[in-house]
Amino acid sequence: MSRHPPVKWAQRSDLLYITIELPDARDVKLKLEPEGKFYFSATAGADKIPFEVDFDLYDKVDVNESIASVTSRSICYLVKKAENKWWSRLLKQGGKPPVFLKVDWDKWVDEDEEPDNKAGANMDFGDFDFSKLNMGGGEGLGDFAAGKDDDYETESDKEEEITEHESGTKASGGGEPSGAPDAKA
Repeated sequence: MSRHPPVKWAQRSDLLYITIELPDARDVKLKLEPEGKFYFSATAGADKIPFEVDFDLYDKVDVNESIASVTSRSICYLVKKAENKWWSRLLKQGGKPPVFLKVDWDKWVDEDEEPDNKAGANMDFGDFDFSKLNMGGGEGLGDFAAGKDDDYETESDKEEEITEHESGTKASGGGEPSGAPDAKA
């Protein structure tokens, strides 16, 4: 009789991540059918213990766009959904899922947190000039828009301070040394 390896899963609106954790798996067989039938079998360990997973996914999948990767520690299957929509569960059958099936929290993204690929996110606006919309492109900002912010210190301001400190005179004025008595007294 075959054993069930630990299986983790996560989803996005357009795909599923199915990870079968089975180190040193040999004779790996994977089968995915468009109706959502998923089958996996392999042997592992020195005794070549057989492992098997066989279940019906919640909805149809695109077999041609799905890919699998077999590594020394796990088998990862990236399954493309036939329709871009969130599934309420992984398996077609309702009720409590099998004990070997767990959520892959490392890959899980909630439906409302999925990166937005809807209109606007990656739209090409062509040669549309947004500056013509008059949406507050700096008008009414006074000196700040012109780059005359008094609180902002530039590199040249810092250089003047260093020169002042070293020579005892102002770099820009050139007049009296700072230690000299005031001429107006």
